[in-house]
Amino acid sequence: MAELLKGTKGDWEVVIGLEVHAQVIAGSKLFSGATAEFGAEPNAQVSFVDAAMPGMLPVLNEESVRQAVRTGLAVNAIINLRSVFARKNYFYPDLPQGYQISQYELPIVGEGAVEIDLPDGGAKTIRVERLHLEQDAGKSIHDLHPTKSYIDLNRSGVTLMEIVSKPDMRSADEAVAYIAKLRSILRYIDACDGNMQNGSMRADVNVSVRNPGDKLGTRCEIKNVNSLRFVRQAINFEAHRQIEILENGGLIDQETRLYDPDRNETRLMRSKEDAHDYRYFPDPDLLPLDLEQAYVDELKAGLPELPDARKKRFVDDYGLSVYDASVLVAERDTGDYFDSVAKSRDAKQVANWITGELFGHLKKDGLSIKKSPVSAEKLGGLIDLISSSTISGRTAKEVFEKMWQTGNDAKEIVESEGLSQITDAGEIEIIVNKVILENPKNADEVRGGNSKAIGWFVGQVMQATAGKADPKAVNELLRDKLKA
Repeated sequence: MAELLKGTKGDWEVVIGLEVHAQVIAGSKLFSGATAEFGAEPNAQVSFVDAAMPGMLPVLNEESVRQAVRTGLAVNAIINLRSVFARKNYFYPDLPQGYQISQYELPIVGEGAVEIDLPDGGAKTIRVERLHLEQDAGKSIHDLHPTKSYIDLNRSGVTLMEIVSKPDMRSADEAVAYIAKLRSILRYIDACDGNMQNGSMRADVNVSVRNPGDKLGTRCEIKNVNSLRFVRQAINFEAHRQIEILENGGLIDQETRLYDPDRNETRLMRSKEDAHDYRYFPDPDLLPLDLEQAYVDELKAGLPELPDARKKRFVDDYGLSVYDASVLVAERDTGDYFDSVAKSRDAKQVANWITGELFGHLKKDGLSIKKSPVSAEKLGGLIDLISSSTISGRTAKEVFEKMWQTGNDAKEIVESEGLSQITDAGEIEIIVNKVILENPKNADEVRGGNSKAIGWFVGQVMQATAGKADPKAVNELLRDKLKA
């Protein structure tokens, strides 16, 4: 059942399709040897080809082709053994050729599918219409001088994969889940770093609304949205804008719009061009790209385990819930970390430590799991101490904090600070007897039927032992002596 939006005159269904631009990790640009690293000084990474100097000819980057095919395979798509590069003609100040080399009628990748997880625990398949390779444009800078604009061509010619979905999404949540899943897949196969704030991944969002069951409405395209939060906000604003126009008797104009996050609104950029406005034609400087099936098969065999397959393995082999597995596989490094810790250990306990203490500390300090001071091996050592009853769960959190601060092993911290758990029943019994003797009213309350009050006694014993008593033994002794 699609999520419906409330209008003043009835319910509306939002229809969303996405064109995701992903910068390919390819070592150099699509048709030149210039590097595509982020953060260089303006115009420091521009070859004669990128600057469209007369007589310069494009040379196709083989790694870009390889990454496009691997991405197509990773989204379960058809790989087209023949594809053609075309010129898409339009004028931008930061597009020195006057056209963009892209693919049009014959892209390198055909139809595929991506499965997304829904908030209610279900799943949905989003169809991929195509994936094609194209070169990025440069960047115009208008805010450095009151009367002049500047051009930075560092991005000119950078390899992009444009991954076009069918209009299968029915809410902002689904659109965000689709982009997040696509980013996860691209990171798993090292085809794109997925870094949206640096512009290496961004989305053009096509939004239309209709009464449920009607034909598709006129869509508007919101260009270059570069964060998941902005995608959500832009869709919600645009859908309600269109509903308001239609309910007031107006019509939606097909147009390209920009999203302004400061004002949380979309506004007109230009009327939408149709394909014929671009006057596509095959690039005469580039031969058709012909691939052999054996090459495609070899790349398929070399793909790593992908998020969906890993999630299924975590559920089947480790007995994790679908939710826990989904969280752990979202990033490849996290899945690797979990795999390392969970070997021969309680997988649920490992998952809880990773999604609880570890994620909390990573977020607080703004670190990736690769930069964690507590390695997979060290977390495994901590969990081993819990499993062997050397330390309690409460003490383990204290030890984890010290591991985070010092980078030391759990065993080293426990031994040096005398944090080992008291497991000797006789020693614990002496303390339990003392606490009961000193608190007769509380003891009578438990004996009178208030079994919940026994928790207070547990706390007193743990406090008296500086948290080192075995909680299980403490509970058993207290219940026996107070008959709770």
